[in-house]
Amino acid sequence: MYFLYNILGIIFFLISPFILFFRIINGKEDWRRILEKYAFYKKKKINTTVWFHGASVGEIMSILPLINKFEKDKSIKKILLTSSTLSSASIIAKKPLKKTTHIYYPFDVGFICNNFLNYWKPKIAIFVDSEIWPNMYEKINTKKIPLVLINARITSKSFRKWQTFSSFTKNVFSKITIALPQNQETKNYLKRLGVKKIKFIGNLKYFKNDKQSLKKNVKKYFKNKKVFCAASTHYNEEKIIGKLHLKLKKKFKNLITILVPRHINRSEEIKQELRKLKLIVAERSSGHKPSDDCDVYIVNTYGEMSKFLKLSNVTFIGGSIVNHGGQNPLEAVRMGNYVMHGKKVNNFKEIYKELRSLKISSEVKNIDQMERVFIKKHNHKISNSKLNKINYLGAKIFKNNVKEIKNYL
Repeated sequence: MYFLYNILGIIFFLISPFILFFRIINGKEDWRRILEKYAFYKKKKINTTVWFHGASVGEIMSILPLINKFEKDKSIKKILLTSSTLSSASIIAKKPLKKTTHIYYPFDVGFICNNFLNYWKPKIAIFVDSEIWPNMYEKINTKKIPLVLINARITSKSFRKWQTFSSFTKNVFSKITIALPQNQETKNYLKRLGVKKIKFIGNLKYFKNDKQSLKKNVKKYFKNKKVFCAASTHYNEEKIIGKLHLKLKKKFKNLITILVPRHINRSEEIKQELRKLKLIVAERSSGHKPSDDCDVYIVNTYGEMSKFLKLSNVTFIGGSIVNHGGQNPLEAVRMGNYVMHGKKVNNFKEIYKELRSLKISSEVKNIDQMERVFIKKHNHKISNSKLNKINYLGAKIFKNNVKEIKNYL
């Protein structure tokens, strides 16, 4: 199976320039750094103490507290951070990191992975969430570099796919030195897939991230508004939010809905959909203050969601009405928001179970239920005692992740 995988990798390598060309045209790649994906670098060659890899924004945001912690550790000289998307690179570029070098993750082709490891020479490789790359794992193992999979997540769908090639899968997953799953379901899947050492610690996303705040003139605009947030929304959910806004506006004349789409490249499409409902829409990326009669403010910029969640007491978490599995609700909770969500939350079902036990979330099936939740909760922030429970759990999980990583340094 490795032979076939490598043949497919060579075919991909040969056609990759054409794929990248179209991605550059569509604004999904940085042409100035495209050679990084082939393991060619302009940046100075370094011996890396710690290497972190996360696919995109969600994974990178979850490990930023770990990176900040290791930045302050004198025993750690250099940190390498890789990711695969333009959006994640944009967020990292804004962070004041001194020891950390960011590059794009290379293609999973044998000789490219080998060149990458020879150039950066990491002492430990830390992969996040569901980043499983057979060739890179093989080369890491050959060079006897500890491979840690943190906040590991395997869904039932991906488990079934991996099981299709059982011997190949066990070969790949056996290369993981230790896996730290984010939930019990993943722990069971990892064991069946061939990981030899597994330690359940909990979901790293419980840990609070760095604080952010809006500029005074933006805060002033929202001060006299009744704010409702819809975070990490997906296709078709924005239309539901628009209809909910129209219902709520009958009761709250000063209502404004802040909508943060999961994929900001959809903002033009979302804007057109909302305007069909005769809603007045403004976009964060325009740089202009929304008009006084604005209905929906689309936050189509990277890494600013928590700034706007602070303005609200109630947030709808997207990906939960459409068949996606739900998005992480913890950022909204940490900002004091009561959470409403659809029934499709398998991606974070243990977190939602915790929120239900604390009575700070509600499952909603339709617009009428969403309206009732907002009317009931719009004046109340989550109590400090409940927030402290979330933060205590997060601090414990964070501390244990640091400990496990340092065991292999």
